[in-house]
Amino acid sequence: MCGIVGYVGKKQVVPVIIDGLRRLEYRGYDSAGIAVAGGEHGLQVRRAEGKLRNLEDVVRHNSIDGTYGIGHTRWATHGRPSEENAHPHRDCTGTIVVVHNGIVENYLALKKQLREEGHSYKTETDTEVIAHLIEKYFILENPDKKISLEEAVRMTVKRLRGVFALSVISSSEPNKIIAARNGPPAVIGLGKDEYFVASDVPAILYHTRDLFFLGDGDLAVLTPEGVTLTDFDGKPVQREVQHITWDPIMAEKGGFKHFMLKEIYEQPRAVRDTAMGRVSFDTGKVFLEHMDVSDEEFRNLSKLNIAACGTSWHSGLAGKYMIERLARVPVEVDYASEFRYRNPLIDKNDMTMVITQSGETADTIAAQRESKARGAKTIAICNVVGAMIARDADGTIYTHAGPEIGVASTKAFTAQLVALFLFALHLAQIRGTVSEEESINLTQELSKLPGRLEAVLALDEEIEELARIYQRVQDFLFLGRGIHFPIALEGALKLKEISYIHAEGYAAGEMKHGPNALIDEDLPVVIIATQDKNDPSSVLRYEKTISNLKEVKARSGRVIALATEGDEDIRESADHVIFVPPAPEILLPILEIVPLQLLAYHIAVRRGCDVDQPRNLAKSVTVE
Repeated sequence: MCGIVGYVGKKQVVPVIIDGLRRLEYRGYDSAGIAVAGGEHGLQVRRAEGKLRNLEDVVRHNSIDGTYGIGHTRWATHGRPSEENAHPHRDCTGTIVVVHNGIVENYLALKKQLREEGHSYKTETDTEVIAHLIEKYFILENPDKKISLEEAVRMTVKRLRGVFALSVISSSEPNKIIAARNGPPAVIGLGKDEYFVASDVPAILYHTRDLFFLGDGDLAVLTPEGVTLTDFDGKPVQREVQHITWDPIMAEKGGFKHFMLKEIYEQPRAVRDTAMGRVSFDTGKVFLEHMDVSDEEFRNLSKLNIAACGTSWHSGLAGKYMIERLARVPVEVDYASEFRYRNPLIDKNDMTMVITQSGETADTIAAQRESKARGAKTIAICNVVGAMIARDADGTIYTHAGPEIGVASTKAFTAQLVALFLFALHLAQIRGTVSEEESINLTQELSKLPGRLEAVLALDEEIEELARIYQRVQDFLFLGRGIHFPIALEGALKLKEISYIHAEGYAAGEMKHGPNALIDEDLPVVIIATQDKNDPSSVLRYEKTISNLKEVKARSGRVIALATEGDEDIRESADHVIFVPPAPEILLPILEIVPLQLLAYHIAVRRGCDVDQPRNLAKSVTVE
């Protein structure tokens, strides 16, 4: 949700923190703030409502300096977006400041208790309670200074119920940052006589590539001399240091107008990198590393549960078709936010797959833990090495999409589809449900996808012209059948996320059961009408979809058809046709989604929307 950056070291602290916040602004942009200390003016705080540039203006006109500090960019959960509610938050004495990502569920009870003890509040946030609790233990009940700031924070976090990642500084203990985690992500960066804390890796990549992720219940103390790590009880903890190989330039726009457009164009590379090293194109064999699941367990698998949120849920739906078709294993796909609340039936031979770009999605982590508590092994598909969901999984398939900054997911989705395909084929090979000939054919077709995606991207100008025609409409309908239904859902989600147009994805066969009532001359309908002519079931699906297309036209609807190259007959029925290269049925979704991403992007740009940071949304949903 929110973004946190902290720094202690020899550099000028303000530019380091502001730069880090800029790279985390996708996590929240309702307000931003910074607190620094160690300079001649003591502990200083600057905050501003709105986007980060507003804070930069404040700092430019009212400068601050110091040797250590923390910053925050906010996505509001408690309290409206305002300067008053912006982080950092102070205690009553003004010597302690806190930045926080998460939700303190018992903040009202704590607030009431502290108010009875004489504390007064200036904001509507749950975070301010944390500052007052630290003040209680560190200052008010500690006149002889027998309790350190570290211990006061430790006492505080034990009182908090909910999820949180927080960083704390105090002018009473100079050159020290305390960071704690219980839920939302937090990463510690290790430099030469300088140390960093952040909510995500891109914030610190320009300063260090060596880092480790805090685990739940970890508390870190950062000073210019190093980092000490304990749990909330004070017992020493060790975390593995990782060296990140991402080029920081990968997290920049690279000449594109928006991160989202850059990430759409990075999809051929993301697909290639996710498949690379995992497939033998000579034998068709798939090799999955990071998989602590035996072949025997895969052979005995009776059902696979998939739990995910948003775009990842759509990839899971497409994965269901892949896995059931190739491996012949029943698959159930749940919204992760609903999974643990329905008392799921999990057998000893079941497994649960969790899918998340960040690896830190709170609902998906909860679904994973629910499955593990019921005895099921879990497999993660994740884009961030070392993320919590990967650490807790029995097997992980990392998508090598690279950092994704745009809030609306694009390249992470296509990389997830590739990972799901690889898993489906790997499982099928272990279970003996796919022949060597079919394996070789499918993997060779997979190797052709990056080139075919380049061909789809070459349609950008054509799709931009469609955006010009339809930029003023208020509603859109997306239709698909079979494995293409999840792509209709994802196409609708992309459009509504970034353009604020009401859009629905629907199973094409359900049109007669309600949605036909919506169709008139003002409603554009995107129909996914691709086909694999070598697959009889795909040809049958195509024929049924064309019937749906004609139903729409008979009711004066305007049709944008997504079709396979060479299908000239469809031009007679559709108002507009976007052609994608041919591919096997279960790989077509990877080609189909790219034109829909581009359509959503260009419509949003023409409507003047903030493409990279759509209103009310954040990149990583780390609270329920």
